[in-house]
Amino acid sequence: MDDSAFQDFYPDEVAWCYGCGRLNEAGLRVRSFWDGDEAVCRHEPEPHHIAVPGYVYGGLIASLIDCHGTGTAAAAMYRSQGRPMDSEPPLRFLTASLHVDYVRPTPMGVTLEVRARVKEIKGRKVVVEETLFAGNEVCARGQVVAVQVPDHLFPTTG
Repeated sequence: MDDSAFQDFYPDEVAWCYGCGRLNEAGLRVRSFWDGDEAVCRHEPEPHHIAVPGYVYGGLIASLIDCHGTGTAAAAMYRSQGRPMDSEPPLRFLTASLHVDYVRPTPMGVTLEVRARVKEIKGRKVVVEETLFAGNEVCARGQVVAVQVPDHLFPTTG
């Protein structure tokens, strides 16, 4: 895998998301990378991400699937256009739909890995399917429908 995460290429003015913003010191700082045709992120739940003793809070799982999905959508769109992720104009995506199926309780104390595949790119929409693992166990599956942020809503520094 490359050393640079998809989120490393987000312009500073849009790098504040609680889930994936590299500039949000209180956030999760989700980092996503290509691994062949899949995108992967790994996350270590902290003690405060607890649901009940021994298990991860479902909201964290949803956040990981959400932010990994939008990051994967951006990277996939750049890839489909044959552009590097630091090229202009920047491509950013927001969640239009998030669906999560919790397959089994997710244990604390295990690195979580989310693997994503792009199902569809159509116009400004990207559909991403994801699986969250704790070790070798599938704990959740999700789908993100991500839409490209319209240019007029993209913050500018000027």
